[in-house]
Order: sequence, then structure tokens, then C-alpha cells
Amino acid sequence: MPLPDTMFCAQQIHIPPELPDILKQFTKAAIRTQPADVLQWSAGYFSALSSGDPLPVKDRIEMPVATQKTDTGLEQKWGKLCLPVEKFRALLQLDPCEHEIEWIKFLALGCSMLGGSLSTAMKHLCEILTTDPEGGPARIPFETFAYVYRYLSRLDPEISVAETEVYLSSLKDSVESRKNGMIGLSDFFVLRRKM
Repeated sequence: MPLPDTMFCAQQIHIPPELPDILKQFTKAAIRTQPADVLQWSAGYFSALSSGDPLPVKDRIEMPVATQKTDTGLEQKWGKLCLPVEKFRALLQLDPCEHEIEWIKFLALGCSMLGGSLSTAMKHLCEILTTDPEGGPARIPFETFAYVYRYLSRLDPEISVAETEVYLSSLKDSVESRKNGMIGLSDFFVLRRKM
């Protein structure tokens, strides 16, 4: 014999005012951490939360390691992100390659399409590759910056090799003397405000 359905009214149900914030933080932590076993991780998370222990949360999302071959499902992964396949093909046409593309070059091309200008593309690249906390200076090694800057400037017919090298040389002098070989947004990106 089934149990009778019990009816509750809104006054009988007590929801602590902290619950929405707790659930919001839990959701953010789960997205950042991407646990293999969500149920087990959730139990550990709430157990640590209730006992005041450090939470099992990653500081940043760890992106899966990409392969460098273009025929290993990169296009399918692009499609699964609901991005237009035409944009993917246009991106690869910026620097045609036979079968392989370096992941850093693919990322640079994506930043270039997103940014519209070389300095905005480099800004996006620094924000993606940095290990600094979100909202921080977004620093990356100068060697990485220079490699990508040379690569993208080579694709722009309006920027000569000499201009690129003079620009990188001036940046390198200021970065090496003050910042231990790391370059951040404040070293090269100047936001122009509309008046």
C-alpha cells in the first residue's frame, strides 16, 4: 500500500538564505575542477565545506592537451562547440598547412580572428596563456610572446620584418630589466578610449 502524499505549504519549508550562494559557489567549483566522478567529488566538496577543510577545487580550468594534427577531430571539436565550420576553415586558410599545425599558431590565429588587430590578438593570447590569477597582469614568457608576435606580424602584409624586430627589441629591453623575462598587458596594450 503506497504512502499518502504529504503536502507542504511554503511556510513549512525553511530554506536558509545562504543556500543560493553555497550552490552558486559549488557550481563554479565543479565547472573549474571538471571532476571525473561528480558524485564522489560532490561528497568530498560538501564534507570539506562542513568541516572547514580546504575545498577540492582547482584555481583554473585545465584545458585538455591538444594534438597538432588538423585531421584528428579538431574540426569536429570545433563543431561540438557550436562554432561555425566556415570560421574554422577561414582560420586555417590564414596560414595554410598540409596536415599539422602547431597548437600555439592555431591559438594565435583564433585570437587574431577574435581581436581584429595585432595588439588585441596578443592581449587575448596573454589572457589565455597566463598562469596569473584572473584579473591579474596576464603575464607570459617574453619568448612565447615574441614567437607569436613574429608569426602573426608575418601574416600581415602591412607590417615589415624590420618594424617587428624594432618593436620586439624595445619591449625586450624594458621587460628583461624590470620583469624577469615576463611580459604583461601593461607592457604593450594601451586601451584607447572613445571621446
